[in-house]
Amino acid sequence: MKFKIILSLFSIFCLLSCKQDNQQKVKPKLVVGIIIDQMRYDYLTRFENRYEDDGFKRLLKNGFSLENAHYNYIPTYTAVGHSSVYTGTTPSEHGIISNNWYDKFLKKTIYCVDDENYSTIGDNSDSGKKSPNRLFTTTVTDQLQLAQNKHGKTIGIAIKDRSAILPVGHTATAAYWYNGGNFNNWITSSYYMSTLPNWVTNFNANNNADEYLNTTWNTLYDIKTYTNSRPDNSIFEGTFKGNQTPTFPKKLKELRVKNGNFDLIKSIPAGNTLTTDFAKAAIIGENLGKTDVTDFIAISYSSTDYIGHKFGPASVEIEDTYLRLDKDLANFFNFLDQQVGKDNYLVFLTADHAAVHVPAYLQSLKIAAHYLDINKFRNFILEITKKYFNSTELIENVSNYQIFLDKEKIEALGFSVNNVAQKLADEVLNFNGIYKAVTARTLQTTHFSSGILNSLQNGYNQKLSGDVLMIPYPATLIRERTGTSHGSGYSYDTHVPIIFYGNGIKKGRSSKRYNITDIAPTIANLLQIEAPNSTNGIVINEALK
Repeated sequence: MKFKIILSLFSIFCLLSCKQDNQQKVKPKLVVGIIIDQMRYDYLTRFENRYEDDGFKRLLKNGFSLENAHYNYIPTYTAVGHSSVYTGTTPSEHGIISNNWYDKFLKKTIYCVDDENYSTIGDNSDSGKKSPNRLFTTTVTDQLQLAQNKHGKTIGIAIKDRSAILPVGHTATAAYWYNGGNFNNWITSSYYMSTLPNWVTNFNANNNADEYLNTTWNTLYDIKTYTNSRPDNSIFEGTFKGNQTPTFPKKLKELRVKNGNFDLIKSIPAGNTLTTDFAKAAIIGENLGKTDVTDFIAISYSSTDYIGHKFGPASVEIEDTYLRLDKDLANFFNFLDQQVGKDNYLVFLTADHAAVHVPAYLQSLKIAAHYLDINKFRNFILEITKKYFNSTELIENVSNYQIFLDKEKIEALGFSVNNVAQKLADEVLNFNGIYKAVTARTLQTTHFSSGILNSLQNGYNQKLSGDVLMIPYPATLIRERTGTSHGSGYSYDTHVPIIFYGNGIKKGRSSKRYNITDIAPTIANLLQIEAPNSTNGIVINEALK
């Protein structure tokens, strides 16, 4: 009798364990990838006491946060970041080496998603002539489509075209981006479809962009409480056209006339709200998360980048933008709870890059920071080729801290391409502002296992990149002395949030070093699908149940 009781209890235990294990392995009905453009990691900590419970704090308290996550390549730009997050690899493999770059085959500068083979769907502009065709590898969204024989939907959404297109790869159901100016439309490309779905047409007819732009941008709370930022009137910040000072309030109805009409919404927090509005409409309109397969929506918040560029990380504008974005996220997560179900979706949140403090501001604090005059630098390079090779015709292009050589001209003059490249790499170090320089040949024959030269190597694509690659001093920008930018391999540009939340995710945090390329294989592992075809990231097992 005792044996039978023990056997029965053991059987019940096994059944309960199996049931629990099966429940844990139920795939999410919807994956939500969120990229916040130009979000530094310290925006999580600096403003944490001002965030509400259901926004960033919900993810931090109930999700898994990586506190020491970085980009592991150069350059840290928008297109490169979005591609790397979703492919699980670096520009050396996925081929998106910048936003714009010099194409040494076409002999011209190209834009990452331009494609004349397609046309605009949604209005009569040329803004929809886009595709993901310059992306060499698959994305985790492509792999999900392959695994499900395209039974699920993948949709990309962002104000920026590249931020909507690249995350959802080659097989997407759709990618939508915002066309401002005098259009005020969410549009797409004929790469995806021939006509807009009714829900997009209806959204464009009834969206709130005009209402948002006919208000005043004032701080969400009393401006005296914005103690995490510099004083509002700062010489280190840019201004909107029509404003004499970078101060609140900003009367948007008056400013829109001189600032591109509907384009202005890109550079105010309402751009994030509009993006959230559209994402919610997409989930309802496409019935995402309501079937037996997994759908994927990739959302990128672009306005944070436009605002960051103009005002810089220490501005009241940035603090207010993130407090408002926190409310947008809280609204969106509560919507997902109701529309998809709390246990039915998975979220990851990260950034495509961070940003440096305004160099002029750092200089005012006696911190080393620099501005590089690109025209003087280009002339300096020509002086090198004139001095050593008696020619100023050996250079095709200088951009993105890369030198592209005219190989045919060099060989016609009887010189060695490798010798010219090495001489340039040696000599450009004499220009004030250039800290390191290596040739493409060096990157092809030497392995840098750590440090900033490793990041440069990860960003070097043998087919596409230049012949000499350079790294400036830390906190160096090529721009005016107000506002900020990004692109380097230094920690202020590479350190970003990575937070996983929802179905299949543990609660916790980690201070271990992880790379941005670890996101895609981790999501693929959780979905039980193949990782993207060139991924070199690892699965973050400590974040998974």
